[in-house]
Amino acid sequence: MSNPSLLILAGDGIGPEVMDQVKRVIDWFGEKRDMAFDVSEDLVGGAAYDKHGVPLHDDTMAKAQEVDAVLLGAVGGPAYDDLDFSVKPERGLLRLRKEMDLFANLRPAQCFDALADFSSLKKDIVAGLDIMIVRELTSGVYFGEPRGIHVENNERVGVNTQRYTESEIARAARAAFDLARKRGNKVCSMEKANVMESGILWRDVVNEIHQAEYSDVELSHMYADNGAMQLVRAPKQFDVILTDNLFGDILSDCAAMLTGSLGMLPSASLGAPMANGRPKAMYEPVHGSAPDISGQGKANPIACILSFAMALRYSFDQGAEATRLESAIEKVLADGARTGDLMGPDGGTPMSTTQMGDVILSALDASL
Repeated sequence: MSNPSLLILAGDGIGPEVMDQVKRVIDWFGEKRDMAFDVSEDLVGGAAYDKHGVPLHDDTMAKAQEVDAVLLGAVGGPAYDDLDFSVKPERGLLRLRKEMDLFANLRPAQCFDALADFSSLKKDIVAGLDIMIVRELTSGVYFGEPRGIHVENNERVGVNTQRYTESEIARAARAAFDLARKRGNKVCSMEKANVMESGILWRDVVNEIHQAEYSDVELSHMYADNGAMQLVRAPKQFDVILTDNLFGDILSDCAAMLTGSLGMLPSASLGAPMANGRPKAMYEPVHGSAPDISGQGKANPIACILSFAMALRYSFDQGAEATRLESAIEKVLADGARTGDLMGPDGGTPMSTTQMGDVILSALDASL
């Protein structure tokens, strides 16, 4: 059998720097754990625009459809701010999500014990935090029609349409329930059924899927505004949070800051199973391209490395090896390894991007 395939799209800014450390980790698993991957690389975002005049070339899109998983770094930067909206770097990322039909966005918010003091909340509220937000990613108000800006009664009117079908809600719900069965077996579904018809349908469909297929999973419902409040009041009450595209965008960023640094947060975007049984998948850190520190060796590679750990778990059914990698990262943080974004009042050992990769690889060696 051929090796599982990965397409690396490092992108812009710090994307190539953090992805270099991911490639070292991939090589380690090939050499030390007999888990070789067929890795190819291509361009996305501003890098693709510079070469092809578009943020994602059709050939790259075709490659993404064929591989087992895509690893993406980051896109964008001030050099591209004046481009037409249709060719901005972010359009490449959105095209990947839409054409691969990556409908379930998984955003873990995990607070490593060594970093609990970095949260804006009290340590006892966030220490040990481990929640997962499942955000529907390819429908809702960001894609609904009609949309646009027009003139009505001599003034401009902006229109966006919140629209969901039963099947779009159902597949996101199944993704959340399946995840919960592998975690704490609890799902909290968040919407605004008190004021939005789409929220009423969302709640109805989630209940129907739960009763028919997942009655063993504990299900609760919460209005999304209350959910935002509860995330900063008592976040550890949650296991898996299921929500739509708009609320998921907001709630996942809220949850991200509970952990103290965007440089620590991975994500996965999953679609329907392919012929080999693996889901269409793209993995990327939550952070952006950080052009202010690009090329300086200051970037934190951990979020990108943790994104590869998610690929091991969700695309390649290697949960034990994903845990090995996550534990190695937890160890180096506990030992005081810090990139600039993680330097706090308690000090630590300042490290460059490459040095952080070095100590993570050493911790992986020690795990054997």
